[in-house]
Amino acid sequence: MPEFQHGLFGCFDNIGLCLITYFVPCYTFGKNAEAVGDSCILCALAYFVPILDIVALVQVRGKIRASRNIEGSCIGDFFTVICCHLCALVQEAQEVQSPGMQHMARS
Repeated sequence: MPEFQHGLFGCFDNIGLCLITYFVPCYTFGKNAEAVGDSCILCALAYFVPILDIVALVQVRGKIRASRNIEGSCIGDFFTVICCHLCALVQEAQEVQSPGMQHMARS
């Protein structure tokens, strides 16, 4: 099965994205959600609500994995989001910005 194109700690593969995510993580999360068909605004707002943020982050990560047939599980997504959520956001953003994912989002 395919894996994410960038590793979890590949944050610095795209410095601009890394900085935006560090200072405005709700923006990156909203754009990631939008790429898999969820509401950018609602997900960005959900980022500020305890517990709901974790549920939304795990859900969007799962949708990204499913759209690319990336191996993983809901439990793995949960622990990734809890332990390294900014790195996970950058990893997901790099995945959805790749050409194959942009094509899938338009379909």
